[in-house]
Amino acid sequence: MKESTGHNDNLGGRSPSTRQLLEEHGLILKEGTAVDATIIPAPSSTKNKEGKRDPEMHQTKKGNQWHFGMKAHIGVDAETGVVHSMTTTPANHHDITEADKLLHGEERDVFGDSGYRGVQKRPEHQNRKVNWYIAMMPGKRKQLHKDNPQELLEQAKASIRAKVEHPFRIIKRQFGFTKTRYRGMAKNNNHLSTMFALANLYICRHKLAT
Repeated sequence: MKESTGHNDNLGGRSPSTRQLLEEHGLILKEGTAVDATIIPAPSSTKNKEGKRDPEMHQTKKGNQWHFGMKAHIGVDAETGVVHSMTTTPANHHDITEADKLLHGEERDVFGDSGYRGVQKRPEHQNRKVNWYIAMMPGKRKQLHKDNPQELLEQAKASIRAKVEHPFRIIKRQFGFTKTRYRGMAKNNNHLSTMFALANLYICRHKLAT
């Protein structure tokens, strides 16, 4: 089975008109990007015409639980929380492999959770001049005293990374997108693109109203 290596939407600089609109309204400040991914479950039932699970989805283990489906990877403006980039992959793709597609190229700082450890060593980032702020592994962080300067830095990084969780919460709770709606990556990618575009409107609703 040939798996998709990632689908790009039209939020992340691939569409100049979308980026221009966000920038003109002051909704992208460019200094920093926070990246993250979430699993979108897909039906695992084989009670369909083909008698098979969706061949473009995959299973992965998170913690002690197995999940079957896809991943949505996003890059958000670290100041406003607006989504500017998105890709989708089968669920077993590692988050770190999509990081370069989630950066618009003008940020100075990049924030990610511990799943992005070592991202700066990958060849696609060798000429990228940014400051990487990647979370410490939870096990190591537990050993830090609450007044340790490193712990204070981890708290600061976590407060910025929290911005990337907001769009996920909106599409899942406000919009009810808790599982895939279609078979195949392409249709679900298009659906997610629409969901994140609407999430941007929801995040910026007060500012746009003025």
